[in-house]
Amino acid sequence: MSSRLARTSALTAAAVCGSALLVVTAVTASGNTAEEPRLHDIQGNTRISPFAGKEVSDVPGVVTAVRGFGKARGFWLQDPKPDDDPATSEGIFVFTGEETPDVKAGDSIRISGKVSEFYPGGEEAGGQSVTQLTGAKWEAAAKAKKKLPKAFALTARSVPDAYVPDGKGDDGNVESLKLQPRKYALDLYESLEGMRAGIKDAPVTGPTTEFGELWVTADPDEHPTPRGGTLYGDYDQQNGARMKVSSLLPREENPFPKANVGDALSGATAGPVDYDNFGGYGIRATSMGELKDNKLKREKTRKAGKDELSVATYNVENLSPESEPAKFDRLAEALVDNLASPDVVALEEVQDNSGPKDDGTVAADKTMEKLTAAITKAGGPSYESRSIDPENNADGGQPGGNIRVAFLFNPDRVEFADRKGGDATTPVKVTDDGGSPKLSANPGRIAPEEEAWKESRKPLAGEFTFKGRQVFVVANHFSSKGGDQPMEGRNQPPVRESEKQRTAQAKLVNSFAGKVESIDKKASVIALGDFNDFPFSPSLDAMRKGGVFTSPMDELPAGERYGYVFNGNSQVLDHAVTSPGTGRVKYDIVHINAEFHDQASDHDPSVIRIKP
Repeated sequence: MSSRLARTSALTAAAVCGSALLVVTAVTASGNTAEEPRLHDIQGNTRISPFAGKEVSDVPGVVTAVRGFGKARGFWLQDPKPDDDPATSEGIFVFTGEETPDVKAGDSIRISGKVSEFYPGGEEAGGQSVTQLTGAKWEAAAKAKKKLPKAFALTARSVPDAYVPDGKGDDGNVESLKLQPRKYALDLYESLEGMRAGIKDAPVTGPTTEFGELWVTADPDEHPTPRGGTLYGDYDQQNGARMKVSSLLPREENPFPKANVGDALSGATAGPVDYDNFGGYGIRATSMGELKDNKLKREKTRKAGKDELSVATYNVENLSPESEPAKFDRLAEALVDNLASPDVVALEEVQDNSGPKDDGTVAADKTMEKLTAAITKAGGPSYESRSIDPENNADGGQPGGNIRVAFLFNPDRVEFADRKGGDATTPVKVTDDGGSPKLSANPGRIAPEEEAWKESRKPLAGEFTFKGRQVFVVANHFSSKGGDQPMEGRNQPPVRESEKQRTAQAKLVNSFAGKVESIDKKASVIALGDFNDFPFSPSLDAMRKGGVFTSPMDELPAGERYGYVFNGNSQVLDHAVTSPGTGRVKYDIVHINAEFHDQASDHDPSVIRIKP
C-alpha cells in the first residue's frame, strides 16, 4: 500500500467542474489513463462525483482520521488548500476493506485509486451515497506531518433552517441538483462529506444507543422540548440541526459517554462528516466533548381518583420468558410506581412462551404470568390478563416471537365479562343487546381476515365495566414503517409507502368504533397502543374521521407531545384516542424510557384518566 501508480510524462491538461485547478490525464505503466484532480474536483458540486467510475492519481491531501476496525476500514483525507466554492467538499473517505491502512492523522500523502459512489444499506434503500476512493495506493509527500485542517463549525447560524430541496423526476431524486449549502441543511452536510466538522458544547437530543452513538443539535432553540430534546412536529419539521455522533477514539482509553436527552457534550466534538443508513449524516469523532450530566429524571403520574378509570398503553419491546429478569422487574416497577397501577393496560410486543425461538409456540401465558408476578412483587395489584394467541408467524415482528397485544386489568377496580369465541381468525362482532352494544367475543379480534392486517398485529377489543358503566377498550399495534424512504435520503420528499397499510388498519378500527357508537352514541370507546405513526399522519386522520374518535393528546402543550426518540427527534408513535361519549379525558405521557440510555423499552408509556 505504499508505491504511487507509475506514470509516464505524457500529460494532457483539462479544466474540470469550474475549479481553478487543472485536471491532468496521465497514462499509467499498464496503459490505463488516470486523471489528477484535487479532492474538490472529485467531489464536485452535486451529490454524485463527476469522476465516479474513473481512476484518479497523485491526489494530494492530509489524513484527518483512521477507521481501523470492522469490515469497512479506511481513512479520511482532506485537501488543506480548498477552492472558493462552498458546494465542493474538500474531503473524501478512502476505503481499504478489512485491511487496516498504514497511515496516521496528520500524514501528508498523494493518493491514486478509483472513485466510486457507495450506498450504505444498498441503493434500493433510498439513502444517499458516499463518494470514496477504492483500490487506493499512496506515498508520503515531502512533509510527512501536517496540522489538521480546521473543523467547520456547526452552529445555529451556519446550519440552514430549510432541510432539503424537492428533487427532480417522478421519484424526487436530488442527486443531480447543485448543492446549496447556505440554503439547505442536507446540502450543507453533503458539501462537508469527508471533511472535518465540529459542534461546541453540544446538547444531546438522542440518548446513547447500544451501538455507541448519540444525537446532538447545533441549534438548541430548534423546536425544543421542555426536557432538552428536539420535537418532530410535522413532516416538514425535520430539524436539520440534528447530527449523529459516533467515535473513532480507542474505546479502552475513551469509553463512549452514556448520555440522556438533556445532557451535553461540553467542549469540542469534532471529526470527519460521514453518512450511513442508520440516520444519515454524522460526525465520526476524533475529539469528544466531556459529558455534562444534567440529571434528567424519570416521571411519575398521579394515582387515579376513586371515580376515575385509568387506562394505559405500554410497548414492552419483545417481552418473553427469555428476557432478562431485570427487564420484568423494571417493567413491573414502572407500572406500579411511575404509572400508579393503571386499572387497564394495553400491552404491545408480548412474545410467546419461547420468545424468539421459532419452534411453533404461540401461547404467551408464561410471559404474562411472569409479568403479573413481577408486578405483585413490586407492590402492585393482582392483575389478570387477556389475549388471543396469533397464528404462528402470521403477525410480523421478530421471527418466531409471535408478538401480540394483550390486556392487563385490576379485577378489584374493573369487571371483564369473558365470552367464548375469541380466536386468531374469527372477527369480533358488535351486537345490539337491548340498546346496549355487546361484543360477540370478549376479548375479540377486529377483522383479522382483512388484508390490512397481513403480517401485522390484529387489534384486540375488550368490554370492561367500571362502576356500572361499559367501557370498550381496543389495544392496537399497527404495522411498522419498514420500507419507507429515509427522511435524509436522496428522494425528496421521501415516499412513505407503509402509510397505506396503517391507514387501512385505522379505517377498520374506526369502523368498529362506529358500530359501537351507532348503537349507543354515548358509548365510551378507547383505542390505544402503538400506532407506529404521527398525530399528523393519514392513518391518524383516518382514525378520527367522522368524529368517531378525537385525540385528547391535543390538550397537552405542543412541546410535551412525544413518547419516542428516533435519530434525535422526539416524536409520537403511541396514542390513545377516545369516542365523544367518553367525556373529558386527562392525558399523560410518562417519560421513563425513550430519553434515557438505559431503557426497559424504547417507548414511553401513556396513561389516560376518565370519569365514565
